[in-house]
Amino acid sequence: MPASEAFRPLVLLALLGLATMVLSVSVGSAGLSLADTLAALTGSGSELNRTLVLELRLPRTLAAFATGGLLAVAGALMQVLLRNPLADPYVLGLSGGAAVGALLSMLAGLAGVIVTASAFGGALLSTLMVFGLAHGTGSWTPSRLLLTGVVVAAGWGAVITLMLAIAPTRDLPGMLYWLMGDVAYAGTPWPAFVLLLLACLLVLPAGRSLNVLARGPLQAAALGVNVRPMEWGIYIGASLLTATAVTTAGSIGFVGLVVPHMLRLLLGNDQRVILPACALGGGALLVLADTLARVVIAPEQLPVGVITALLGVPTFLYLLYRSR
Repeated sequence: MPASEAFRPLVLLALLGLATMVLSVSVGSAGLSLADTLAALTGSGSELNRTLVLELRLPRTLAAFATGGLLAVAGALMQVLLRNPLADPYVLGLSGGAAVGALLSMLAGLAGVIVTASAFGGALLSTLMVFGLAHGTGSWTPSRLLLTGVVVAAGWGAVITLMLAIAPTRDLPGMLYWLMGDVAYAGTPWPAFVLLLLACLLVLPAGRSLNVLARGPLQAAALGVNVRPMEWGIYIGASLLTATAVTTAGSIGFVGLVVPHMLRLLLGNDQRVILPACALGGGALLVLADTLARVVIAPEQLPVGVITALLGVPTFLYLLYRSR
């Protein structure tokens, strides 16, 4: 794809992401006009509007965008590695492993970077378990890998249930909302944003090699790609992206499944375009989902994971039907 043609959809997706973020900070229990929102963003509005936008809504919106971008890029990388459009951090158990690691740290009274490190360890352990069990003594197949991921995810779900059963009662509401995916208490979004930017900068130079790897490891090796280090890089990178997304906003499913699939239908399968497009499209999708979660039963709020599941489950079933 020529550079000009590749650049055009990325610009459109960036504008879409910007529009969804402006909509998100404008909509809520106290609605703001577009003029009031822009004035608050530039620091020239009333003090009440500035507090509402800059301190309450904008951090949540940025956290949702960064989380969606991380999950979509992680899903796209897993789909390249497995050559399977059904691959997704949530379906393969990475999100469950990260959630267990993060919850263990929280129950131990830890916080900050230690929680992220624990989530990364859980996601990486889940990745190794899924691929190790699916591989066995022979080569894995997409259906075998998918089944193993579903079983591992169910195992992590059982561990999470046990942790909830023994957790202090006062912590249960927050833990349950966090497990369903909730960006209301995401905190600072900047670590997730920085990681998303670094991930895009690192994978773009490897786009050509990823295109070859998507055709199979044997063909990639024959064409000069160092397959094993690249596969391990995808393992570790997808685990880190998933862990950061989970520690930012909890366990949110199906973003890494829906976004790469839809963008491939629209833009083709060139990873040099798809991966940055996933970062923008995933962010825009989760911002829209979080906006819906805030307003659909206002003044009450839904966990954003409920909205993404309502979008993702039909898409997953459709892809499963098509793969027969």
